[in-house]
Amino acid sequence: MPRHRFNVFGRILDLEPCPSGWRCYAVGQDGKRAPVQLAVPADLPASDLGQYLYDIYHELAAGSQGDVVEISVPGSKGI
Repeated sequence: MPRHRFNVFGRILDLEPCPSGWRCYAVGQDGKRAPVQLAVPADLPASDLGQYLYDIYHELAAGSQGDVVEISVPGSKGI
């Protein structure tokens, strides 16, 4: 299953598709993932995930961590 990883204002989030839409996980510095309760519309295409995360989390923007960027997932073949 394709996974999309984002740096969201300094926090790392993984999103992966599931039958009901998208599952979201916070990624710790140790690489462990913990579920995040985030409602992501089931019909949201992967190409719009970054903008959606920005719209939801823009209040977290501070200093140099003021953006949402898709990053590569270790062990995958790119984004």
